[in-house]
Amino acid sequence: MNILNSGKTRIQIVDALRGFSLAGIVIVHLVENYIGAPTPEGALEATHIGIPDYVVDGIIGIFFRGKFFALFSFLFGLSFFIQMDRARDKGQDYRWRFLWRLLLLLGIGIVHHMFYRGDILTIYALLGVFLIPFYKLRNPWVLTVAALLFLGLGRFLIFLYTHGDNLFLQGGFDSNSPEVVAYFELLKTGTINEVMHSNATEGQLMKMDFQFGIFSRGYLTLGFFLLGLYAGRIRFFENFEEKWGFMQNILYGSIGLFAVGIGITILGFAPLGPVVTFDNWNAMIGLTGMDLVNVALTFMLITLFVYLYKKVRWRQWLQSFAPYGRMALTNYVFQSILGAFIFYGWGLGYVAKIPNRYTFLLAFGVIALQMVISRWWLNHFYYGPLEWVWRSLTHFKYYPLRRKS
Repeated sequence: MNILNSGKTRIQIVDALRGFSLAGIVIVHLVENYIGAPTPEGALEATHIGIPDYVVDGIIGIFFRGKFFALFSFLFGLSFFIQMDRARDKGQDYRWRFLWRLLLLLGIGIVHHMFYRGDILTIYALLGVFLIPFYKLRNPWVLTVAALLFLGLGRFLIFLYTHGDNLFLQGGFDSNSPEVVAYFELLKTGTINEVMHSNATEGQLMKMDFQFGIFSRGYLTLGFFLLGLYAGRIRFFENFEEKWGFMQNILYGSIGLFAVGIGITILGFAPLGPVVTFDNWNAMIGLTGMDLVNVALTFMLITLFVYLYKKVRWRQWLQSFAPYGRMALTNYVFQSILGAFIFYGWGLGYVAKIPNRYTFLLAFGVIALQMVISRWWLNHFYYGPLEWVWRSLTHFKYYPLRRKS
């Protein structure tokens, strides 16, 4: 996902921000044991053997889950704008090339999904198509559609149709459903071929239910795509040091949105009592409130990152994420394969056996290792391995990979 400005030089803060977002994603996935699906009741008892493990749960839930994927999605929308904008400056129409690029990403995502059901690349490839008609729409329309998506429009329309049932699979996301129990057992005991077959079939349908059903993750992703498109239009990251007043407005607005989201969440879920079902409008309102909280925290995260990046003493440290971000596609796929090997039965078989405190620390080890490898690799090569393949196939051109000594 090459982020270039019109002068063909990389926007360093964006590379760093992408690497930072990828770090947050691997922390969430490792603590979740790369299950990529609901877990049976009581299945994760061994991961919670003390207070530190519950503290990790709280940290992940409040600060990580749902925020770093949103940040990653935001940057995908920004990438789209810059690619289209650069092509326009050259007098080229990049739309068909971008569609082909998305098709290639879909192929990479399908293979990645066979290892890990939580794959997001296939969703990016499908939703990325909708960015093309938005490219020429005026900013008010772009922001209005993004706001409607964040306010739950997709969820509400789907609920009118399904009344809380799944779109594709008969089984639900309940922890005691036969589908959930069977998949968890498969992860513990299945061969790599069995896991891949399950992921490639019912796993894809389960993901589509989660993304485009009442849980609405896909609609939020498209909303963040559109915000990334808008950020590109206003040249936010190219001129971030001159936009502190704008960032302050974002911060204050995010704090207000956070408070509103908390209120809506309480308003929706409080009447339902301790047992929550998703076959009613109260639950839909509560889920939307939770989404607004995550949106607000994502905005705060971006604001905090940009603010710290402005500080000389922080910039050098944050900039260390840039090589990691430049190889985001390669690192993201490798993380999943490594995580599957650590936890699944066809690998080391540690699923639901390691306390959260240790998987949390393990995540930092994986991040550090990938950051070191990424820096070394880019000192010797122009692109990450998958970035090079993706770029070369996109343009039907062999790009030099190894740097000249």
